[in-house]
Amino acid sequence: MAPGAEPVKDRQTVSPDGEPVARLIAGVAVRPARPVVDKRGEIVEVFSPSWGLDPDPLVYVYQVSLRPGAIKGWVVHRNQDDRIFHSGGAVRWALYDARPESPTRGQLDLLTFSERNRALMVIPRGVFHAVENLGPGEAVFVNLPTAPYDHADPDKYRLPIRNDLIPFAFDDGRGW
Repeated sequence: MAPGAEPVKDRQTVSPDGEPVARLIAGVAVRPARPVVDKRGEIVEVFSPSWGLDPDPLVYVYQVSLRPGAIKGWVVHRNQDDRIFHSGGAVRWALYDARPESPTRGQLDLLTFSERNRALMVIPRGVFHAVENLGPGEAVFVNLPTAPYDHADPDKYRLPIRNDLIPFAFDDGRGW
């Protein structure tokens, strides 16, 4: 083999039961959606306070569509958590913990969801996040944030997609 062309051994990503082995950023939670399917179609629960993922009440809900190849982010909130339910298309979320007091400060998580892997994801305030549509069609997700949107004073702070804080660059999705 040519120098530098040594194969790289895969690392473990899931347990024998299919559970991810990576530790998520502190406060991030992912609850897989379990559709109930019958001959008419399917139903899937989006959010229930009984799941205990976030004690805050449901106060505001909105849906987002993301065109093929589009990227939204980087955004961070100071006063609210996002509770995002992925319902259609294929997306990759990048989360970066920049919170000074966090035990996972500096950690980057990459999470992929599709219609075959739907889930509710909680992103705590102070964690930067961006999402990329990986699929050929529109991707759709619903946000159930812990505070209603304040049109006069939005709790939304942005960084450019390429910046000096977050050690991640979105690419064309090919390779590893």
